[in-house]
Amino acid sequence: MLLILLQVQTMYMLPVKTNVNSSSAPLAPCLPDQASALLALKHSFNTTNGDSTTFQSWVAGTDCCSWDGVRCDRRDGCVTYLDLGGRQLQSSGLEPALFGLSSLNHLDLSGNDFNNSQIPATGFERLTELRYLNLSNTNFAGSVPAGISHLKNLVYLDLSTSFYVVDFDNENHVMYYTSDSIWQLSVPKLDTLLADLTNLEELHLGMVDLSSNGPQWCDYVARLSPKLQVLSLPYCSLSGSICKSLSSLRSLRVIALHYNHLSGSVPEFLASFPNLTVLQLSTNKFEGWFPPIMFQHKVLQTVDLSENPGISGILPTFPQTSSLENLFVKSTNFSGTIPVSINNLKSLKKLSLGASGFSGILPSSMGELKSLELLEVSGLQLVGSMPSWISNLTSLTVLQFFYCGLSGPIPSSIANLRELTKLALYNCNFSGKIPPQLSNLTRLQTLLLHSNNFAGTVQLSVFSKMQNLTVLNLSNNELHVLDGENSSSSMSFPKLEFLRLASCRMSSFPEILRHQGKIKGLDLSDNQINGSIPTWAWETWNGSHMFLLNISHNMFSSIGSEPLLPVHIEYFDLSFNNLEGPMPIPRDGSVTLDYSSNQFSSMPLYFSKYLTGTSFFKASRNSLSQNIPPSICSAVSSLQLIDLSYNNLSGSIPSCLMEDVSALQVLSLKANNLFGELPDNIKKGCALEVLDFSGNLIQGKIPRSLAACRNLEILDIGSNQISDSFPCWMSTLPKLQVLVLKSNKFTGQVLDPSYNTEDGNTCEFTELRIVDIASNNFSGPLPVGWFKMLKSMMIRSDNETLVMENQYYHGQTYHFTAAITYKGNKMTITKILTTLVLIDISNNALYGTIPKAIGDLVLLHGLNMSHNALGGSIPVQLSNLKNLESLDLSSNELYGEIPQELASLNFLSTLNLSYNMLSGRIPQSPHFSTFSNSSFLGNNGLCGPPMSNQCRNQSEISLPYDSEKNSADVLLFFFTALGFGISFSITVIVILGRQR
Repeated sequence: MLLILLQVQTMYMLPVKTNVNSSSAPLAPCLPDQASALLALKHSFNTTNGDSTTFQSWVAGTDCCSWDGVRCDRRDGCVTYLDLGGRQLQSSGLEPALFGLSSLNHLDLSGNDFNNSQIPATGFERLTELRYLNLSNTNFAGSVPAGISHLKNLVYLDLSTSFYVVDFDNENHVMYYTSDSIWQLSVPKLDTLLADLTNLEELHLGMVDLSSNGPQWCDYVARLSPKLQVLSLPYCSLSGSICKSLSSLRSLRVIALHYNHLSGSVPEFLASFPNLTVLQLSTNKFEGWFPPIMFQHKVLQTVDLSENPGISGILPTFPQTSSLENLFVKSTNFSGTIPVSINNLKSLKKLSLGASGFSGILPSSMGELKSLELLEVSGLQLVGSMPSWISNLTSLTVLQFFYCGLSGPIPSSIANLRELTKLALYNCNFSGKIPPQLSNLTRLQTLLLHSNNFAGTVQLSVFSKMQNLTVLNLSNNELHVLDGENSSSSMSFPKLEFLRLASCRMSSFPEILRHQGKIKGLDLSDNQINGSIPTWAWETWNGSHMFLLNISHNMFSSIGSEPLLPVHIEYFDLSFNNLEGPMPIPRDGSVTLDYSSNQFSSMPLYFSKYLTGTSFFKASRNSLSQNIPPSICSAVSSLQLIDLSYNNLSGSIPSCLMEDVSALQVLSLKANNLFGELPDNIKKGCALEVLDFSGNLIQGKIPRSLAACRNLEILDIGSNQISDSFPCWMSTLPKLQVLVLKSNKFTGQVLDPSYNTEDGNTCEFTELRIVDIASNNFSGPLPVGWFKMLKSMMIRSDNETLVMENQYYHGQTYHFTAAITYKGNKMTITKILTTLVLIDISNNALYGTIPKAIGDLVLLHGLNMSHNALGGSIPVQLSNLKNLESLDLSSNELYGEIPQELASLNFLSTLNLSYNMLSGRIPQSPHFSTFSNSSFLGNNGLCGPPMSNQCRNQSEISLPYDSEKNSADVLLFFFTALGFGISFSITVIVILGRQR
């Protein structure tokens, strides 16, 4: 993901008091107390670090007004100006003697390190003359002191921390910032800070935590800072929307609110700000229509809406008077065509049109943007090949086409763009061979060609001329990549930081890596590499910090190192290989560890020491045995996902995995040999979303303290030995969607009468979509009222994602799973669609009739009530289930006819009505005729296709099936028959009896 950060840094120079008539009065020297305060400040810094020349002129006994960075009012010798900005000095804290300089009107301490100390709680209130205060990038921590809020003359305030993002490719980037951690400074009450700062013209609070102010932050700024010209609040954890009251700040020149959680629409009143030059709103949650008039603003230079997927809009006709220099709509919902008038943007330097909704042909007028330095284009509906006019943009340093519909080969003329430092052509339909002329782009640092249709053989040696190349991605094409290097020639290869060669038909570990000691990311997944990782690889990487090491989906049999690896690997993926023995673990930690689908026999022994920062731990489908090691408890505080399913683990479940889980979201221990009872001391704040213990030997009851897990969406404890009653108490979990209790020892009624209270029924599951209680000992009649409460099976929500999943570090997606029986087959759904709706109550001892209320569950896809003692007739209301794909009512005591209306269920592909007491003709329809004889076996009274026994009386089968609708006609026929004799009357009576 490419991210362009526009840093707004305004030099706000304030006038310094000087006496221009030097002949009228002598210049007053620096006062002794002023010099003393400055010398105390000097001694508070570590002079061995930072700019060594800073204090060379700060010598005791000399006039401090002539010292570097110091200016005075020459009428009285008081220091009015102190600038130590950007000196990279270090101090354990701000020297209180500074506050003795009470005449200061300009104070700049930016770019120095105060070692995570707090800004003094008192002292700033003494600097009443201060108009300019810059404490940016100073590594201060804690709350901003109240003393700053008393500086009524303050015009410029900067407490920000700078940050920037380095992009390796579209999936890997890292943010750097100048403090020890994010949000070291905080302002709990922004209104208190700004209350007396009514003269403020520039406010810079980047990376200051303002989260506790809620959406009111905007009204505070608008109400308390009427003269504001620059509002810079990036990465402040802001929420809410841009308030209407902000429209009163018509002097605003810069609005920088990127990297927050802002939502709502972008208000059109911003277009009326006459001096607005920068509108930076990227990486938020804005939505709705962006007013096109903003792009026609006469003085606006920067518009950045990138990374706001909810924002939609179109590009208007651009006026010739436009001042735009930077235009970004990457990762938005913009659509339409790119206007020909874009060539009117004569000053344009950076243009990011990265929205998948763009369509049509790229206008050739874009080739007239001679000043363009960055061009990014995407659009799934863009057509044609890469335009030839691209080669005219000789000032380009970044060219990026991604997620687009463009096709065809890369023109060799791209090699004319000699200033390129980044060429990214990925996730499009480009094809053909990679032009060898690309090797002439000697300034290129990043080359991304992945996820296209490039074909042919590529020797890695062709990139050796690009000595500045640090990022190379050739993954997921039709390429056959060959190493072809020996040890000596690989020494001349560029020093790569990221190399991705996934699905490149490689059969050996690349020799070029032998001398790549700076590598931060390596992806060799989906190849045919076997054997061991070379020992020299770990020697080369010894002590390094790697963001990514992915060797999954190969045939590696050995890691080639001791289990304790000499590196830090944030994303470590070894899955789908043939690796054996103990699991290897990075010595310096890892965020994501994926060992799944190998033959590992034991888990790391170093949980407590090396996994304390791990968030994602996946080791399913291995050969793990014995107990889950207790040392895993030391890592639970950071783990968000644990998947140990499909192993041979035994023993009981460590209580720590459930009892105090404020971070853990997914815990899957399915298909092991775990026994004992589930821990029942779950604490408030439980973050669990998925619990899957199915396929074990667990006994006892479902822990009632599970009610503390308010985010729980899936509970699968099927195929155990749990003895309990139906858990109506779990209806208090507001997000529960999947409940699987099958194959246990549950008893009692599904809806016990005790759950009916004066305030209503306490068994209402508001979000339940999949319920499987098959193969238990539930008894009693089916609860009509319970089916009426399954509202989520009646009405589909508009705010649903398609798949039940979680997103983790490095784009890792974990799909929620559930083991169920569907369409007569036992299966594990590896990707649960939120649209899938199932009920399975089979293999119990339920009796009574099938409730008609089930016909209201119109979203049902599967209904299985087989192997019970259900009686009565099949409700005609089941014909309302138009989405039904599977219906199993077999092995019950149902009688009567099959409702003709069931023939209208066009999606029904699995039907089993066998072994009941049904009678009459099987409904005839083209769709119903697709069901085999096995769907109706064991019903001796049924006749007609596909059964072999034919119906005897054709007049009988021609009669309608709705007795109420046709009762008048039958009675008329009866009375007419009296005139023809008793025998015929009896026949009619028999027919009427059957009808009833």
